[in-house]
Amino acid sequence: MSPTRSFTAALVALSLFVAATATALLAGSLPAAAAAAAPAAAGADALTWGLVAAAASTALAALGAGFAVARVGTAAIGALAEKPELFGRLLIFVGLAEGIAIYGLIVSILILNRLG
Repeated sequence: MSPTRSFTAALVALSLFVAATATALLAGSLPAAAAAAAPAAAGADALTWGLVAAAASTALAALGAGFAVARVGTAAIGALAEKPELFGRLLIFVGLAEGIAIYGLIVSILILNRLG
């Protein structure tokens, strides 16, 4: 296995571990959060699934962004080694890949605002 693939596999494994740990910690605090912040009209299940959806959108977007940056960054470094004048264009591609995480965070914030 090449060093790039092993690094990517380690990055994906670490991201999955962090996402699972965050979800487990969030699920452990759900009963207290539901009792403290649940509006009278919404049930505890709606709040529970809303918090799970917010955590999942952030975690999965970060995982996807990490995978995309690993792929695009590797290709960008290879292209930059051959043509250094492409730096500005390649930086845009890496920035677009990082934007995936920002979109997931925005969706998470919108979900949390909707919960109240």
